[in-house]
Amino acid sequence: QVQVEESGGGLVQAGGSLRLSCTVSGLTFGAFDDYAMGWFRQFQGKEREGVACINWTGISKYYEDSVKGRFTISRDDAKNTAYLQMNSLEPEDTAIYYCAAAHGGACPGYSDDTAHYDAWGQGTQVTVSS
Repeated sequence: QVQVEESGGGLVQAGGSLRLSCTVSGLTFGAFDDYAMGWFRQFQGKEREGVACINWTGISKYYEDSVKGRFTISRDDAKNTAYLQMNSLEPEDTAIYYCAAAHGGACPGYSDDTAHYDAWGQGTQVTVSS
């Protein structure tokens, strides 16, 4: 069973940076590069929203409009790990961040498509103070 685990959340001041990591394990059938990797976030009382996705080649990426130019998604297939580098953080970025893996390697047609993903992590809290 594929397992996804996030790390790297925490408390940071506005304008600061954090790097989230997402490690995938339990790849009994297939390999990490069979999966597209996505990052979502959930604000308190809101639905989960897509933040970024990277396809299996690492070439195709997309970002939610509010994070473009500030967040960067990447992957290291040798480490079975995806990353979300978050710079110029704002208090409005405060949320629980989730990582998800989509077998087949393609990002979904729209960013908030949670059903596209096969495995999810438990989430990591990111808090940005003003």
